[in-house]
Amino acid sequence: MVVLRMKRMGRIRRPFYRIGAMDKRSPRDGRVIENLGWYDPITPDENKRYHLKPGLIHHWLSVGAQPSETVAAIFKKHGIDPKPGPHHKDLVDVDEAVTAEGTAEPAAE
Repeated sequence: MVVLRMKRMGRIRRPFYRIGAMDKRSPRDGRVIENLGWYDPITPDENKRYHLKPGLIHHWLSVGAQPSETVAAIFKKHGIDPKPGPHHKDLVDVDEAVTAEGTAEPAAE
């Protein structure tokens, strides 16, 4: 089973999290199938607090990946329905990244 959860990175007392699709049996900081964005809770600039890839998130939710409670709260806060299911299939082709400003940025190629 695939879950969407946060992988802690950074250093001591300075956390930084990558949001990724992982196998449920892997450890918290283990191997990631695909990175879906990042979250930096300490940064003073709220506009640079997170970066999400909605196209990839919708893909994983459409195939039944289960988000953790924390990741589901982040998705809900930024307008992504955290419930897995086929209703995400129409949104898989979204290539614009979501940032803390609430605006979408074109994906870098």
